[in-house]
Amino acid sequence: MSEAFDIYTLLFLVLAVVIFIRLRSVLGRRTGNERPPYDPYTSAGPDQKARPGSEAKAGAPEGNVVALPRARQGEAPAAEPTGPSPEDIAERLERYAPKDSPLAKSLTEVMQSDPNFDPGEFVEGAKMAYEMIVAAFADGDEVTLKGLLGPEVLQGFERAIADREERGERAESILISIDKTDLIEAEVKNKAAYVTVKFVSELISVTRDADDEVVEGDPKKVREVTDIWTFAREFASKNPNWKLVATEAAN
Repeated sequence: MSEAFDIYTLLFLVLAVVIFIRLRSVLGRRTGNERPPYDPYTSAGPDQKARPGSEAKAGAPEGNVVALPRARQGEAPAAEPTGPSPEDIAERLERYAPKDSPLAKSLTEVMQSDPNFDPGEFVEGAKMAYEMIVAAFADGDEVTLKGLLGPEVLQGFERAIADREERGERAESILISIDKTDLIEAEVKNKAAYVTVKFVSELISVTRDADDEVVEGDPKKVREVTDIWTFAREFASKNPNWKLVATEAAN
């Protein structure tokens, strides 16, 4: 009887061990390092990869997504820049217009309408344009003139060049120096800025006929020339260059 008892007891023990081992292999055991349950409403961190088999939502951008910065709670969004400060404007205008003068007020209006406008840079650009236009007109270089002149001024220059060529004449201009470049007027009108510049230069200008005879000017004489030119630029234009839209000879 005891022998039979020992056999049955042994069988039950073996069966219990087998059941325990199978349950352990199926259910596993907790170690404290288990991955938390997947939450579909929580975005993955930068170091986590997408789960295999997961699909992107329709319309969602591919690749990395950079979140736009948000204002802190209770904090108003930063305002867009509205242009140079009054102090900055006053500093820029110091060399070019007396304080509180009509010219200073009109230039201030230009700078407020076009924050990229700087009087100093404009003057340097105007001097370069003056030199290029004088040389291009003498050479009959209409291609260069088209990039520097407004439509009406371009027509006048082209007409003068055509008349000169019809007479068989040619012009020679040598710019010795630009002695003065003064801003004298400015205006904002029809979504465009107009700035008038007074140039005082020293120039040798000669016109010769087909026989190379001088018909106007003196090749050995330097004369002082005063020109008043108005440049314009539309605020909406992608072209940063100003164009000559009006000319006036003071002498």
